[in-house]
Amino acid sequence: MEDLQRIAELRQQLNEWSYQYYVLDNPTVPDYDYDMALRELEQLEAKHPETITPDSPTQRVGGQALTSFAPVHHPVPLESLQDVFSDEEMLEFVSRISAGADDPVFIVEPKVDGLSIALEYENGVFVRGATRGDGQTGEDVTENLRTIKSIPMTLEGAPERLIVRGEVFMPKKVFHAINAQRELEGENLLANPRNGAAGSLRQQDPKVAAKRRLDVEIFNIQLMEGRDPFETDSAALDWLESLRFKVIPRKLCRTGEEILEHIHQMGENRDGFAFDIDGACVKLDGLASRTLFGSTAKFPRWAAAYKYPPEQKPSVVQDIIIQVGRTGVLTPKASLSPVRLAGTTVTNATLHNQDFISEKDIRIGDTVIVQKAGEIIPEIVSVVKEKRPDDTVPYHIPDHCPVCGAPVRRDPDGVAIRCTGAECPAQLLRNLTHFASRDAMDIEGLGPAAVEALVNAGLVKTPADLYQLNPSDVEGLERMGKKSAQNLVEAIERSKSQGMARLLFAFGIRQVGQKAAQVLARQFGSLDRLMEATQEELTQVNDVGGITADYLVNWFQNPQSRHLIESLRQAGVSFESTEAPVGDKLAGKTFVVTGT
Repeated sequence: MEDLQRIAELRQQLNEWSYQYYVLDNPTVPDYDYDMALRELEQLEAKHPETITPDSPTQRVGGQALTSFAPVHHPVPLESLQDVFSDEEMLEFVSRISAGADDPVFIVEPKVDGLSIALEYENGVFVRGATRGDGQTGEDVTENLRTIKSIPMTLEGAPERLIVRGEVFMPKKVFHAINAQRELEGENLLANPRNGAAGSLRQQDPKVAAKRRLDVEIFNIQLMEGRDPFETDSAALDWLESLRFKVIPRKLCRTGEEILEHIHQMGENRDGFAFDIDGACVKLDGLASRTLFGSTAKFPRWAAAYKYPPEQKPSVVQDIIIQVGRTGVLTPKASLSPVRLAGTTVTNATLHNQDFISEKDIRIGDTVIVQKAGEIIPEIVSVVKEKRPDDTVPYHIPDHCPVCGAPVRRDPDGVAIRCTGAECPAQLLRNLTHFASRDAMDIEGLGPAAVEALVNAGLVKTPADLYQLNPSDVEGLERMGKKSAQNLVEAIERSKSQGMARLLFAFGIRQVGQKAAQVLARQFGSLDRLMEATQEELTQVNDVGGITADYLVNWFQNPQSRHLIESLRQAGVSFESTEAPVGDKLAGKTFVVTGT
């Protein structure tokens, strides 16, 4: 009985803390206290599995991956809004509503650039969540929505049935953090927060969705049974807030001038929102009046979405700076004279690659037109060539890495230009993380956080430096005690005998994956023999084409690569293959295979 009472207490406490943290943005306890309470609840539920319910805080991340998303019919369609693109069109909308309604009040909200969803509750318990789909039918993404901490699993004082509509989004700070990690790991970057949210919500495994830390803003009641209807949308949203939903910020306006003033104010301060906005929603507040206006085949007549045009302003390219990313890609960036766009001061703009620069003929000293792509990333739209100074010259990315001086090379199959240096400081974090990864040298305990700590402390500048570490060197680092430091050094020592195939994969040579590394190790037997191989010899190996052979020859000829290899040799790392060698026992024999 005591356990059951404690389970109820913990659930109530954890739900309260989650509400304060994720909805009110006002955490009241340290993360450690929350984690300890959650662990205690998990242990108690393990003792009493019959008490586990879908709304328990322990069930926020589902255990089973999904194989598909079942269709969900929306009992009330999730309509889209008619877009307007100018102040004049918005005033026409307000005038039309005012002509058909007495003294109308409008509710104005930021238009979240995310993914529209419907949340369904029965007797206060969350039972289903679905995407908008085509407005009539969406997809069941209930398990992924359970991972969003700002969505309440239970509601106190809720009616028999309640369906609310909201917008799921990836917070901007989460988007930037995820992309930073993906860059470190050499993965493709998310294009923008909206795509990141959409892709996360449709993950087959809820555990993956949980790592994306999505959020939600609720903005409408779709269906309500078992409670008297509200007279206004604003009253309904206030009530939803009392149920502990995270409800969209909003303002009531009476005139077109008030509406436009608030729309433009939001546009100027859009960087202050946790989410991307691409406009403002303007809706009639009175719900009875909405019914009178009705809907077209596509849109409600009582609402409109004001879409912000991309704000464009002139600036001057003061310089072009080359940044070397963690995967070795050289990315040009324009240093601009300061210009204010979409609520922030812009001093830099991405130039993407050499093809982009050449296509637009962007030069140092040019006057250019700048806008924010997707309201986030500043970009150059065009060059004002009539303002071009006489002494400008076409710009070309340099032939050598600005960080380490190694030659650069353009990908044969793309536009990226990469540094070829095996010991380039700009690529150090990514290279070390890959070198230590499970499929490479498999150094247990040397994940991205530990690598970053070693680099920041100046203890490691190349992968070979790992083999010079002593426990006393690392035990003072963050999250590194005496025992964990000893374990790490022992894991590094064990990795010396991983063999040629893993070492070759650990080098991170372009197009040399695990399979190719194993094939090469089996064929050549040692790293020294492989280093001597010609391009012709390499292309005779199965799974090694001309491009891969070219990458291998160039990598082994690079002085930085040679230095790294010799440093690893001095450290005692094995260069010999552990793969079964290619035999010749069947050479010259003929086999005839018959039958079905």
